[in-house]
Amino acid sequence: MSEFDIADLTRRMEGAITAFKSDLSGLRTGRASASLLDPIMVPAYGSEMPLNQVANVTVPEPRMLAVNVWDKSMVGAVEKAIRESTLGLNPMTDGTTVRVPLPELNEERRRDLVKVAHQYAENARIAVRHVRRDGMETLKKLEKDGEIGQDESRSQSEAVQKKTDHYIGRIDELLAEKETEILQV
Repeated sequence: MSEFDIADLTRRMEGAITAFKSDLSGLRTGRASASLLDPIMVPAYGSEMPLNQVANVTVPEPRMLAVNVWDKSMVGAVEKAIRESTLGLNPMTDGTTVRVPLPELNEERRRDLVKVAHQYAENARIAVRHVRRDGMETLKKLEKDGEIGQDESRSQSEAVQKKTDHYIGRIDELLAEKETEILQV
């Protein structure tokens, strides 16, 4: 007999929120932050690796990031990955250090960052909806197999929908906060 576990669905929806918060922390709001480069993947040793696994990111000045690449042969790949990211940065190489000056955020750049934040939010909503769909399918199967009754299935479905609405609401709140932060001059 398979079992319906709403706690597991909650944990998975919470995971979508955590990933969304992590994505948002990478969007800059006017000051340098080492987490800004976290979403960047670098082609290294035959696969894609997160930047923080091939280099150390520091913040020497408020509008500058320094990326200290551990392997000299990776410097070009790191610089290229930063340049080609959606962050609109223009890195400069200095030995094994890649310096990334952060330009002033103009109105157009702020709007672009808000668009990226909306994309991250949509991805998080999709992840939550996938968890909801998995839960609903499990409930339908349990009801069809006669392991739970129609009333139990209906009440569990309503609980899953409530959780989904709650997490979608949290995503919208986080997005609104970040949008305000980005657009604040």
